[in-house]
Amino acid sequence: MSKVLIISSSPRRDGNSETLARYFAKGAEEAGHQTEIFILSGKTINFCRGCFACLKTGRCVIPDDAPEIVEKMHDADVLVFATPVYYYSVSGQLKTMLDRANPLYDTDYAFTKVYLLTSAAEEAPETTDGARTAVQGWVDCFPRCELVDTIFAGGVNDIGDIISHPALQQAYEAGRTI
Repeated sequence: MSKVLIISSSPRRDGNSETLARYFAKGAEEAGHQTEIFILSGKTINFCRGCFACLKTGRCVIPDDAPEIVEKMHDADVLVFATPVYYYSVSGQLKTMLDRANPLYDTDYAFTKVYLLTSAAEEAPETTDGARTAVQGWVDCFPRCELVDTIFAGGVNDIGDIISHPALQQAYEAGRTI
């Protein structure tokens, strides 16, 4: 049994990328994995200051919600990042959270697998390339970790547009086969 942490970064509650996250979680739970969905919306996550105090102390000095999330990331076996694609990259919320996960660098983190779940109004397959590059750049900083899969739901904009999109089944199956 793996511990799966899913971080949903959409500013819209119950949006399309959050729906992808829930389908992934359902598949993982049915396969016997322990899952938690952490929704960034409504959390206070300030920008990284670049002070590198976290590399000395193992914890960020900024008093907000990020250290709690980073601790959960450290202990998870599998990380899943769900994000809408904005201007061909991850949401600002996810980028800020990845920056704030700097205390994980050079630790004995548990995660070895990362999945990226994306949604966008644009339908072209290359729409998610920038988001994948952003997450792959983060993953590359963790030698025991790999970006296993990117699942893309294109052509979805309004909340609920994703219902019956084939990406939901892909997310569910990915969760089942961790």
